[in-house]
Amino acid sequence: MTERISAGGLQVAKALHEFIEDRALPGTGVASDAFWQGFGAVVTDLAPLNRALLAKREQLQAQIDEWCLAHRGRPLDMPAYKAFLSGIGYLVPEGAPFSITTENVDDEIARIAGPQLVVPVNNARYALNAANARWGSLYDAFYGTDVIPEDGGLEKGLTFNARRGAAVVARVAAFLDDAVPLTEGSHAEVSQYALVQFNDHMGLSATLADGRTTGLVDPAEFVGYSEQEGQISSIVLRNNGLHIDILIDRDHPVAKLHPAGIRDVQLESAVTTIMDCEDSVAAVDAQDKIQVYSNWLGLMQGSLSERFYKRGQPVERALNPDRDYTSSRGGKLSLPGRSLMLVRNVGHLMTNDAILDQAGHEIPEGIMDAMLTALIAMHDLRGNSRYRNSRSGSVYIVKPKMHGPEE
Repeated sequence: MTERISAGGLQVAKALHEFIEDRALPGTGVASDAFWQGFGAVVTDLAPLNRALLAKREQLQAQIDEWCLAHRGRPLDMPAYKAFLSGIGYLVPEGAPFSITTENVDDEIARIAGPQLVVPVNNARYALNAANARWGSLYDAFYGTDVIPEDGGLEKGLTFNARRGAAVVARVAAFLDDAVPLTEGSHAEVSQYALVQFNDHMGLSATLADGRTTGLVDPAEFVGYSEQEGQISSIVLRNNGLHIDILIDRDHPVAKLHPAGIRDVQLESAVTTIMDCEDSVAAVDAQDKIQVYSNWLGLMQGSLSERFYKRGQPVERALNPDRDYTSSRGGKLSLPGRSLMLVRNVGHLMTNDAILDQAGHEIPEGIMDAMLTALIAMHDLRGNSRYRNSRSGSVYIVKPKMHGPEE
């Protein structure tokens, strides 16, 4: 039988209570008594409403089942079906126009269009992989997939295929020509990239194989760079709000396939990741929920890591740091090294015996998730993290599978 601690009128599994007291609460600025009293008040207020909404779901489903059985075998009369759904309250009139007034929204949510990943947060390795997918190698993506066919001597093979590598370099140069074109020539023809000093900023020039000097069609796309021993080692370009990092190292074996010594082109890729407590996770008791919340805490504190073996060798994975460059306008340019992380709670339907209410009922798991994932995210807001998740000081919680505006 589960050992429980009484707190705020709730009966909390001892192991979960200890996790919250010893690991989640310290550093948030939230007092233990205030948290538990608030948690208990939320459950008292919202759990009955949650149950009522689920009862309404069942009632609606029963009416829909009855209608479908009564009309079985007949052609679907869509206007009549729609009128029926409106009559029982399954469909409701569209609301009046409104404007979202939320403030302090990160660019990844408000301005940047890019891929989003969803990953089970209870799997540390998967969660770290997803968070670190903010940046990815275009060379690796083309070489390792069927974007470039494996025929005519272009097979991947067990060792590096220089012919396939050359095809990758050509394909990536074509991508650069499309995304960040030069005024003359192609990125495939560039023998050297160089910095050009203007009055208030640095510009980018490119020397072609025939000696001509050219630059970007849109010079503003050049936003930053890095140097090593006086030589450009990284060129940062921006297109549609997403960054492209051209890495240069003439001594690298792959770089010898490009006249300017490009060893890789890395793209800003998965700009957001949903750390999922719901569909991709099976968390059925207190120990399972502790695993979920522990990994979310590690992500919010920047401390999550995972050690595993790959091809017989030990590998330790942790969150990537931010990427620092010199801005083309002077000063420092710091780009996020990780996806902006959102957390998806369990929906209204599920309950969990990790916490019981005053009457001994399992509380709605969605309420449990809301309280604990928000509490844990306070570590990011208060700067208790090695890395900042939200640069705007916000927490992003996905509440799934809500049926209509009441829910």
